[in-house]
Amino acid sequence: MTADRPPFRDPALPVGERVADLLGRLAPGERLALLHQFAPAVERLGLAAFRTGQEALHGVAWMGPATVFPQAVGLGASWHPELVRRVGEAVSREARAMRAGDDRVGLNVWAPTVNLLRNPLWGRGEEGYAEDPELTSALATAFTRGLRGDHPAYWRTAPVLKHWLAHNNETARDTSSASVRPRVLHEYDLRAFRGAVEAGAVAGVMPAYNLVNGRPNHLSPYLESELRAWTDRELLVCSDAGAPSNLADSQAYFESHEEAVAAALRAGVDSFTDHGTDASVIVGRLARALEHGLIGQEDVDRAARRQLTVRFLLGEFDPETDPYAHETAHDTPAHRELAREAAEAALVLLRNEPAGGEAPLLPLEGDGRIAVVGLLADAAKLDWYSGSPLHRSSPLDGFRERFGADRVDFAEGVDRIRLRTADGLALRAPEPAGGETPRGGEAALDPALVAGRTDLPPLTADAEGSVLDLVDWGDGVITLRAPGGRYLSVAEDGLVRASADEPGGWVVQETFRFEPRDAGAGAGHDAGGHGAGRGGPPHEGSCGGGPEGDHDAREGGQGGGHGGFLLRHLGTGGYVSVAAEGVKVAAGRESAGIFAVETVERGEDAVARAAAGAGTVIVVAGNDPHVNGRETEDRTTLDLPPHQDRLWRAAHAANPRTVLVLTSSYPYAVPDAAATLPALLWTAHGGQAAGTALARAVAGDVSPAGRLPQTWYASDADVPDLFDYDVIGGRQTYLYSDRTPLFPFGHGLTYTSFGYEGLTATADEERAEVRISCDVTNTGAVASDEVVQVYARAVAPSVPRPHRALVAHARVRLEPGATAALSFAVPLSALAYWDVARGRWTVETGAYEFLAGPSSADARRTVRIELAGETPAPRPVLEAGLEAADYDEQTATVIVDRSRAAGDAVAPADPEAPGTLLYRACDFGDGVTELAVTAAGAGEVTFFAGAGRREAARVAVGPTAGPYDLTTVHVPCRLGEVTDLRLELRGPVRLAHVGFSG
Repeated sequence: MTADRPPFRDPALPVGERVADLLGRLAPGERLALLHQFAPAVERLGLAAFRTGQEALHGVAWMGPATVFPQAVGLGASWHPELVRRVGEAVSREARAMRAGDDRVGLNVWAPTVNLLRNPLWGRGEEGYAEDPELTSALATAFTRGLRGDHPAYWRTAPVLKHWLAHNNETARDTSSASVRPRVLHEYDLRAFRGAVEAGAVAGVMPAYNLVNGRPNHLSPYLESELRAWTDRELLVCSDAGAPSNLADSQAYFESHEEAVAAALRAGVDSFTDHGTDASVIVGRLARALEHGLIGQEDVDRAARRQLTVRFLLGEFDPETDPYAHETAHDTPAHRELAREAAEAALVLLRNEPAGGEAPLLPLEGDGRIAVVGLLADAAKLDWYSGSPLHRSSPLDGFRERFGADRVDFAEGVDRIRLRTADGLALRAPEPAGGETPRGGEAALDPALVAGRTDLPPLTADAEGSVLDLVDWGDGVITLRAPGGRYLSVAEDGLVRASADEPGGWVVQETFRFEPRDAGAGAGHDAGGHGAGRGGPPHEGSCGGGPEGDHDAREGGQGGGHGGFLLRHLGTGGYVSVAAEGVKVAAGRESAGIFAVETVERGEDAVARAAAGAGTVIVVAGNDPHVNGRETEDRTTLDLPPHQDRLWRAAHAANPRTVLVLTSSYPYAVPDAAATLPALLWTAHGGQAAGTALARAVAGDVSPAGRLPQTWYASDADVPDLFDYDVIGGRQTYLYSDRTPLFPFGHGLTYTSFGYEGLTATADEERAEVRISCDVTNTGAVASDEVVQVYARAVAPSVPRPHRALVAHARVRLEPGATAALSFAVPLSALAYWDVARGRWTVETGAYEFLAGPSSADARRTVRIELAGETPAPRPVLEAGLEAADYDEQTATVIVDRSRAAGDAVAPADPEAPGTLLYRACDFGDGVTELAVTAAGAGEVTFFAGAGRREAARVAVGPTAGPYDLTTVHVPCRLGEVTDLRLELRGPVRLAHVGFSG
């Protein structure tokens, strides 16, 4: 190459050579600076500034107007990989087009989220696709292929999968540890990531905030041993925001930040997202770590090389040959149509029965009046990772458009109230001045930095006041809306204003809670929260506002407790009061105002009036994605909020032709509605075309055909503990649960019927797969999609296996009478389990059944085949002993970190109570005479052999100097032949390994 065109500028050279050339031209300090999220420009080489990270979960987020598609869980409900691929393509094309006008828009996109929806109470369930690893993997692969593009050399965008690994709780998310046994790790959590990585459409991953087996995910040894072993491509690991600092701060895993960033870099983290745009803090820590020998230049170069590789793939250095450099597709008619198609595909018809006639209630027939009612009837909610839509369709918009405005009535169902002070005045919201615009929609790299409005006048109090719209979102969390549609919000100056278009922000400033005046000082919610906990509005009929009760306190301006209620602002934790400068939030209860609620109209009364005058009622209920269940906040219950429960009951009492539409980020337990109402639908928040899609489906223009991507449990009692990650031992998800769900995984109805015939299964040993064939026929009178699902189960497994596991699926459209001949190739690896006795995958010899049908609980056809795999054999403990974490069963134990870098140990979950481990069929051959117990801490390990309680040995451990200071204790013990071995752990002991000899 010539001097003015160095090798790294030559597109004819392999990417690896170009990266090596550019890396060699960078000074050590310049290489180090690349490791922060905001890498600076290197002008002498023509190297531009670069930012990792652009949110793009279901549309380009935070950067201004963009097409908004259904939430990820809604895309999951489509069960439609090709549709999801097209959505990914549209998102990436818009990212390119938007970047042309705003270079803040990044091309290293942080999407999709592939954490499995193990627990429906997880606050971020809206971000994932499904509780099943096969379905999640298929959709993640499709979405990343769309994001990447199909050019052999250049990538349209570079997707990063979130959040590595086993992350399903927001409560204590940066300090809690998920105990993940090897079988769950390999059979469940890793599988969600592996497919997309192996498909070659992934640029990297982002570790999660939490710990796994006692070790922060930003130090995960699986980044190297698993993730990077799945592909020969370079993968970029980007930290989550602030997580590097957590290692030394909230997690206290290291004493210094230098040790922390050094360990993360060595573990495989390449880009540090910390301290916002200020790179100096992280770069300074890395520089000191390098100076002190905690890392070497090779560690820095390795991470820099991975980041530069992504930039070359994105065509940054080849503007003339980059096929995506001049992309212009943004808010195109095709993208708008795709948003509608995706919203329609995400609709799940849960129930559809007659309402006084012979035919099911849906689709609607005739020309009668329709009442569209409910708190979400005229809402098109966005979530934290939504973009700013240029078009928005609420259910009310959609029904008026489809059926005509003259046929559609509306009642929102809010409680209309006045808030009166102790001296009889009522809060007044000033009338909005012309030209004012509510907060919302600003483009910001971090929307948490968008400040509240301080340019508007605050609320005051006078004799008449304003009638406010009150919504109880559950758990006592309320929003208050002023005339004109603005929500009451609190800005940095502490004044309460009607200033917000919608609740939103990292810390929501639009949520409140009533507290009884005589409650203790610790009542309510901590400052900075989003609304978890109890203590609801007084109109629920009790001082604390519990979920039960009548409406007495809403009548006649009654208060609660001894003379009224306090109004707490949840974003700050302060209390509302009336001051000379206006209504404001004070710091403590001693300064709080005392309020009574004067009810002007109950929401259920308005809904009942609208329902009584209509032929059919559509009740739209659900959640606001910024309230009660979101990032940083888990849900506390599956129940529908009491306010919304009252609304559907009032509608049905007035009109039996009532449809309940649940528009939500997660499942609800609604057994009464499911048993009472003729029709139920569910959709995730469906993006910009949600209302249009719903109306078209209710009208029969399109048949709903979505399927549930996670189990809908019947009650809170059926939901596993949020912190129990053992889906096998805890009998979780459809794979293992023994409970009868309200609606099962994969459930969803259509407006027609389908027949399944000719299911066959043939093993192909040469291809290491099972060929499945099935004919599916539309036996009804309506054209519709059908989601054909194929599950497999081992008939007589030697270890606990799923009741059934999804191995293949297809969404097909069939006209009435048409038949689709479907075939699937199921790899034998899909039938394998992780053999903890040998540390590898095993396909067991024996019978396997394949089941085909429209849901996990509705197998229309079953076929059985025999497979020649491996015959179960005893555990070969004489070869390598027992790794403590490789148990078959356990009670009351947790897996912990053997060292800060790698390895597992097992400890009692409570040092004051014993924990047990069971290892089945241990083969001791001719016998052993000695045990070698490797452990740390202080405690006792007792060994029991056989089915009884015969004590074989008792070993005292420690105390050792620290949790990672392992010691090996040898004790005599006689064991022989093949027997089960049960261990009992007592005290703060951390068992790593057991060896046998003699």
